[in-house]
Amino acid sequence: MAEQPVTLSDIRAARRRIRSGVIVTPCPQSIPLSEITGSRIVCKLDNFQRTGSFKERGARNALLRLPRRNRLRGVIAASAGNHALGLAYHGRLLGIPVTVVMPQFAPLIKIATCQRLGARVILHGGDFAEARAEADRLAASDGLAYIHGFDDPDIIAGQGTLGLEILEQVPDVDAIVCPVGGGGLLAGLCVAVKALRPRVKIIAVESVATGNLSAALRAGRPVRVPRRATLADGLATLCVGTLSFGLIRRRVDRVVRVEEKWISLAILRMLELEKTVVEGAAAAPLAAMMSGQIRGLRGKRVALVVCGGNIDPVILGRVIERGLVHDGRLTRFKVRISDRPGGLAELCRVIAACGASVNQVDHDRAFSGPDVSETHVVCTVETRDRNHVAALHRALRRAGFRT
Repeated sequence: MAEQPVTLSDIRAARRRIRSGVIVTPCPQSIPLSEITGSRIVCKLDNFQRTGSFKERGARNALLRLPRRNRLRGVIAASAGNHALGLAYHGRLLGIPVTVVMPQFAPLIKIATCQRLGARVILHGGDFAEARAEADRLAASDGLAYIHGFDDPDIIAGQGTLGLEILEQVPDVDAIVCPVGGGGLLAGLCVAVKALRPRVKIIAVESVATGNLSAALRAGRPVRVPRRATLADGLATLCVGTLSFGLIRRRVDRVVRVEEKWISLAILRMLELEKTVVEGAAAAPLAAMMSGQIRGLRGKRVALVVCGGNIDPVILGRVIERGLVHDGRLTRFKVRISDRPGGLAELCRVIAACGASVNQVDHDRAFSGPDVSETHVVCTVETRDRNHVAALHRALRRAGFRT
């Protein structure tokens, strides 16, 4: 059998190496998330790292392993954001110049933060493959060392330190639910956990819009997956890494895929219940638990890997609104009312009597039909839940309003 590219010894060595620059993040129990999932949930909060992501672990380990000549010349990487941030931050701490090539779709917050941390940022290409090609070109022309974001042994070993921490912080853990895109985090986690606690279940979570690992498992090798729009941009790497796949395929216990609506709702739940801002990839484990994709964990101690918190504030606002709609806490309907004094007041009276709150009202007179004494209004209303929405519509019909 070929020697494994990353071993438990490598991960333990990485932990000693990065100890002075990467924090041990908390892994607290979550009572509210336990209540809504039926499992005993703990959250490994690696969004608490300085740059808001687990990527710092691998980045610092890889930078510290560089030969002296490469430290002086600098490094380059292609990244959708978090790997770039980790390299930029630890490159600055260690005095190593960092260049990152980001695809055009990279979140604005990650671009701005990376620049603020002192890295040279180049936006190039419509996907990760095109960004990688440009990074390879610059590495060759400028003599820079390329550091892969998820398919490098030093990166994988660094990410595996998260697994060591979970096992120490939660000795009775039964299962760990981890997001997967390129596979570096999952690979390191699998090596560390299965070497020390082989009975702990490791469940990988993808978005239905990504599916890199699922495709690789079906094909028996890494394959390219066309990019689709996803909230979990950190998982949109097009292809799982070759080294990562070799470490994952016989260690991961299950792979599940969740719909985008569940990721959106999980972001909202983390914000409301845990008072924690997370990005789409970090919300995927909770999304899988809430959507019923993972069975057999009721009453079990389950660790959710909350891998990052770098979500664009504009996107976060949209996600919150969509989550409220999914919950039935924000609803919209069109209704015909009298366009004479008192028509709108009567509509508002019925809404208020039902215990709902008007968020916005828009009149649609131009397209309301031939009767100029009536008009359509589009109402956005805040409600408690889906049952409340149904009760509101019943009240409107009883009052003679046509929705």
